[in-house]
Amino acid sequence: MKLDAKIPTGDLKDKWKNYQSHCRLINPANKRKLDIIVVGSGLAGAGAAATLAEGGYNVKCFCFQDTPRRAHSIAAQGGINAAKNYQNDGDNTWRMFYDTLKGGDFRSREANVYRLAELSAPLIDHFAQQGVPFAREYGGVLANRSFGGVQVQRTFYARGQTGQQLLLASYSQLSRQIAAKKVQMFSRHEVQEIVVIDGKARGVIVRDLVSGELSRHSAHAVVLATGGYSKVFFLSTLAMNCNGSAIWKAHKKGALFASPSFTQIHPTALPQGSETQSKLTLMSESLRNDGRIWVPKNKDEKRAPNDIPEEERDYYLERRYPAFGNLAPRDISSRAAKERIDAGYGVGPLKNAVYLDFKHSIARLGKDTIKSRYGNLFEMYLKITGIDAYTEPMKISPAPHFSMGGLWVDYELHTTLPGLYAIGECNFADHGANRLGANSLLQASVDGYFILPLTIGNYLADDLKTGKISTDHAAFSEAEASVKNKFEKIVNNNGTKTVDSLHRRLGKIMWQECAMSRTKEGLEKAIREIRELREEFYKEVKVTGKIQEFNQELDKASRLVDFLEMAELMCVDALERNESCGAHFREEYQTSDGEALRNDESYSYVSAWEFKNVGNFILHKEELKFEFVQPSVRSYK
Repeated sequence: MKLDAKIPTGDLKDKWKNYQSHCRLINPANKRKLDIIVVGSGLAGAGAAATLAEGGYNVKCFCFQDTPRRAHSIAAQGGINAAKNYQNDGDNTWRMFYDTLKGGDFRSREANVYRLAELSAPLIDHFAQQGVPFAREYGGVLANRSFGGVQVQRTFYARGQTGQQLLLASYSQLSRQIAAKKVQMFSRHEVQEIVVIDGKARGVIVRDLVSGELSRHSAHAVVLATGGYSKVFFLSTLAMNCNGSAIWKAHKKGALFASPSFTQIHPTALPQGSETQSKLTLMSESLRNDGRIWVPKNKDEKRAPNDIPEEERDYYLERRYPAFGNLAPRDISSRAAKERIDAGYGVGPLKNAVYLDFKHSIARLGKDTIKSRYGNLFEMYLKITGIDAYTEPMKISPAPHFSMGGLWVDYELHTTLPGLYAIGECNFADHGANRLGANSLLQASVDGYFILPLTIGNYLADDLKTGKISTDHAAFSEAEASVKNKFEKIVNNNGTKTVDSLHRRLGKIMWQECAMSRTKEGLEKAIREIRELREEFYKEVKVTGKIQEFNQELDKASRLVDFLEMAELMCVDALERNESCGAHFREEYQTSDGEALRNDESYSYVSAWEFKNVGNFILHKEELKFEFVQPSVRSYK
């Protein structure tokens, strides 16, 4: 299989312009002849569904939540990046492009990353016109703050609820198209299989999560906007129902899976409090603008944090990375926290956290200013922990968060399965081996609003004479039968173990061996244990209830089937890459001072995996060519 990224010719700043000048277009009258399925209704999915429908296409949109307003995009609290240089601090498109490329440890395509930066400025105007209540300076100009991995202020925000406000704007646009009957919205429906006819994605099999009924839906193209897969770790910052099933099913039907081991550990989550916990709470990275991170210098410190004098505190990020300090990138900040915790300097009942302290910022700026920037985050922390972070430092800890890996897509966001597109977090395209903070909302939005609605026409132009695609085709019958067989196998299994107990064990394997640091021996051990756990699942899982009813245990079991297969590929990918880069930190490959040791000569490529059967994958490589930037040692010191 030859991977063609379809990168346009020309200078870096002209590539997207050149693409738009030469891609095929479909007039509005002809768009009415074409059907598109959008799976997911977060920022990427809602933006795509609304924009495609407004352009004339007939759209069906599916989400497993009871309303698109509950999509996980609301959890991205801190902000959205854009190179508008409102602060006059030297920002521009090139600088944002370079920060993102460097932040991803030079493991992403130049062309995609530059387009992300290029489209960031008009996106902010787009959302402002939709009524997003961005924070503003006294004179009315939109306000900015910094995020990790940059030395300028380019993050636009709405207090600590930016994702929610952006999603409400996108939901408004989607609702308008639903009312116009250009979008059919199916909430509480989950895609169970991708239907392929003559080598092209032509539809989906969907389960109504309330009634349990299966239904068939056809289209000329299918768009996945289903988010990331870090729930494979069980404990994560993701909502409980987040999963990787849609992209895994697409992978098994022919879509290559790229960089599956590149998963991000966020440095600013609330620490795990007990073995029975099933969810971790994300505290926005924006807090690192004004909060200072530290641990006591004394391993056996018993005093309350406010009683520990300054000279006995280790502000370890400021010590190790003075140029960026508390705004070092997420992968570096998480590993630095892990190093301090593993060395015995952790705080809290389980000694698994570090302090995030606002004392100095409150003294410098005043409590009212801090409250205006992060008030809802402080309220959330108080409700969960009972601690007032205005008067006592927060306790934070690293936690599984974002997925840089995902379905391989070309410049058009087209997967290797013709007719199937992947947008937002479920593709691999823009972030390389580490995502910079506040680029998540950006990528999801530009993919859905600006890129896909144009690029999908390049494919659909050949489908104008195809006509409606019948769901009576044998491929739909076969796909539906395979879904029924899977459900029956799970429900009829008379085991003794719950889905959550097995998922929790998978999460522990992955957290120990394929999270913040990995080793050859640990990854080989993990692969063996995952295979054993997969066999145990089919022998021992117990799912109560029936298929034809509201059955959340069955939903969870179905998703765990996919995680048990996906987890093995994540470990295989991590084992194959004998280097350290970004979120992929192999302990065998590090510098003398504990930093990642990249190997550009041997591993400057995107690993794209082909599925043969369970546990059997074939590696394809997309060589990364850097025409405009030469990869350098990634230093934030």
